[in-house]
Amino acid sequence: MNFSSKILEEAVNALATLPGVGKKSALRLALHLVQDTSRKSERIAAALLKLETDIKKCSICFNISDHDTCEICMIPSRNQNVICVVESARDVMAIEDTGQFKGRYHVLGGVISPLEGISPQDLYIDQLLSRIKTEGIEEIIMAVSPTIEGETTIYYISKLLKDSGVKVSIIARGVAFGGDLEYADELTLGRSITLRTPYDVQT
Repeated sequence: MNFSSKILEEAVNALATLPGVGKKSALRLALHLVQDTSRKSERIAAALLKLETDIKKCSICFNISDHDTCEICMIPSRNQNVICVVESARDVMAIEDTGQFKGRYHVLGGVISPLEGISPQDLYIDQLLSRIKTEGIEEIIMAVSPTIEGETTIYYISKLLKDSGVKVSIIARGVAFGGDLEYADELTLGRSITLRTPYDVQT
């Protein structure tokens, strides 16, 4: 791809680093911004800069937040005794869109994946165990994508909680094995939360 402008080339290369954006799509976006007269690029740049400088992780559940405590954790009417454990903030958004869950969340920050060098210590598992001990949690719902890594993570956490008296549930398998929660439709995901089943740790 030949460029008549180094500035344009740098913009295209930067946009192309985003997931799902190839060089042609990046070029189309960059040319749109060049031709735009509404100062759209300034608004985009300012918003992206805030992502780097101002966004936080909730000190309780580790969801993305504007403040030290996220809006969901600050809602007193939500069920304080049930925690839905998810991989990422995307999953929180997907579940919230279903309107079927009224408890609180805990974002692990990923799943256990030895092949990628991700161990339990790299996730927010210890913080989850601490919450369970101090917040009087009665049930955790493992809403983790049904992949091999996800199943490994569910098993690991469930094993740690086996003698704790805390009920461990998994979402119903309306979500296909190997799929990601963010791609499940709202009806399927909502039913999976509602029809969750107890998780039995095999010794």
